Amino acid sequence: MSIELRHLRCFLAIAEESSVTRAAARLHLTQPAVSRALAALEKHLGTRLVDRSTHHLVLTAEGHVFRDKAAAAVAAFDEALDAARLRRWPLRLGHAWSALGPYTTPLLRRWEQEHPDTPLELLRIDDRTAGLTRGEVDAAVLRGPVNTPGLVTELLFTEPRVAAVTADGPLASRPSLTLADLTSGPVILNTVSGLTNLDLWPPRIRPTATLTVANTDDWLTAIAAGRGVGVSVASTALMHPHLGVVYRPLSDAPPAPVVLAWRASAPHPAVGQLAALAREVAAEPSRSSMPERE
Repeated sequence: MSIELRHLRCFLAIAEESSVTRAAARLHLTQPAVSRALAALEKHLGTRLVDRSTHHLVLTAEGHVFRDKAAAAVAAFDEALDAARLRRWPLRLGHAWSALGPYTTPLLRRWEQEHPDTPLELLRIDDRTAGLTRGEVDAAVLRGPVNTPGLVTELLFTEPRVAAVTADGPLASRPSLTLADLTSGPVILNTVSGLTNLDLWPPRIRPTATLTVANTDDWLTAIAAGRGVGVSVASTALMHPHLGVVYRPLSDAPPAPVVLAWRASAPHPAVGQLAALAREVAAEPSRSSMPERE
């Protein structure tokens, strides 16, 4: 049988719900109909997308890869049929947190002045590629190494890393900190969209206790509550102040690259103009709390 859009929607619902039953309820379909759609898709692809050997459905390695492809295809279809976008084709710029830091507002203002016929939509999406691989955005501001196949990246600048510590904790009184200073307690890691992982520390001083969260808001809340410390970049201190969190320079951590990324296949026609303007804005004279440039 031929594969249709409904097969992709069923698979994506299963992937998000980790349950055929919940996916069926979400799509207002019967459970057998959703199961048949998944089976037909797997037969067409010649591979298993879902592991049914556990109590909860989980995606196979092939399923994880296909999820991003299916999401991008569905997003492109839905966008093509959005009548509101026929007259003007917005350029969607994703970010997981902090966007371009101090350059964000200048970029948005300059874009509106110079490209009034192409609205620039800034979207925060808690995902390692800020929704880019799923087709939710046309370009994304990403930090750290980007190894996702099919993406084009352009380095805009680098920015120093900072430690985030509890405002009333002992580390808050220090003017600057080192990576070793952060190993005595849990390190809070945003494993969904964050930049930091334990490889940042040399093996001899690598933290042994961690606490994982799924977004920047939960990361800040956990630090403010004294549950651990975190590492981020200078733009986080600028864009996400918090009464319970103090940011301190991290003297021995390498700077983080900030890149603009977009899909190599069928990019938005204005992506090149966005990259050029982002480079220009990032090269302007220094602003307060300016990240380091290359």
